[in-house]
Amino acid sequence: MTDSSVPAAGTADRDLRAFIAGLPKAELHVHHVGSASPRIVSELAARHRDSKVPSDPEALAEYFTFTDFAHFIEVYLSVVDLIRTPEDVRLLTYEVARDLARQQVRYAELTITPYSSTRRGIDERAFMAAIEDARKAAETDFGTALRWCFDIPGEAGLESAEETARLATDDRIRPEGLVSFGLGGPEIGVPRPQFKPYFDRAIAAGLHSVPHAGETTGPQTVWDALGELRAERIGHGTSSAQDPLLLAHLAERRIPLEVCPTSNIATRAVRSLDEHPLKEFAKAGVLITINSDDPPMFGTDLDNEYAVAARLLDLDERGLADLAKNAVEASFLDPAGKARIGAEIDTYTSRWLAG
Repeated sequence: MTDSSVPAAGTADRDLRAFIAGLPKAELHVHHVGSASPRIVSELAARHRDSKVPSDPEALAEYFTFTDFAHFIEVYLSVVDLIRTPEDVRLLTYEVARDLARQQVRYAELTITPYSSTRRGIDERAFMAAIEDARKAAETDFGTALRWCFDIPGEAGLESAEETARLATDDRIRPEGLVSFGLGGPEIGVPRPQFKPYFDRAIAAGLHSVPHAGETTGPQTVWDALGELRAERIGHGTSSAQDPLLLAHLAERRIPLEVCPTSNIATRAVRSLDEHPLKEFAKAGVLITINSDDPPMFGTDLDNEYAVAARLLDLDERGLADLAKNAVEASFLDPAGKARIGAEIDTYTSRWLAG
């Protein structure tokens, strides 16, 4: 998407991008399947030749051009259909961690939709074993710690909510790395309150609540996520800017927004970057985190999203470091882990500014 990139602006811009490239980061809103690189999608498509997903990386660029959010969901689900075996799951998860590590991501909460795999016939225990094996290998090999958010695919209805809640709360099945419970997919025609019983079960089992809300619908969806689903963070929350009372509530309660600028443009949730509400969020004092959502599908990565934020918010290196620390603060990492990454961000920034 040409309007989602940040054009080169001379030496200062290049220096800022170099700073971002080395900046330690946390990623809080990134989808498992949506993070499959063109190389991995091509490999999976070649394995499963009955899929309509092209195996040619160049053809994938055109395939990943979306007309609207509904079309994005259609394409996304076609890629989901490429994940058919535990070996596919393990490959995808490990390679996503590799890509995150390349961007200096020290900690990531990866949104996983287990229902999409178990309903396609992957054994649930084999699925859990695959993601856990990849998680442990990635931390050893890359130094990137992964944790899981199991999310309900809203378009699949309450059957998927029941299955996701079961997989997330059954101690005999749930993986060690699971920290939160979410809700994704389309919002139009998928009201948040119907999912309250499933979030109640997840919260009772010790999981954090992190639903998507207000991405393609109005601010009432965010209010519903807060009131009915007891959201601790909001995925996207784009339309929150339309409601000053909601912005004030988010700021006062320090409820973070997981902002994904390029995603919002690619899915047509926002018309252009210049119209993105990121500036309104910052002005209202909302705790902002910057994330990549489904990066290869949107032709972006986390480094680019930080560059986008730098332009929209007119940030220098210290401002970008503060943005990175926002994500650490908003994460579900333990206090010692937060302190460690926060100190690493401070040390990196001080050394960079000292030349």
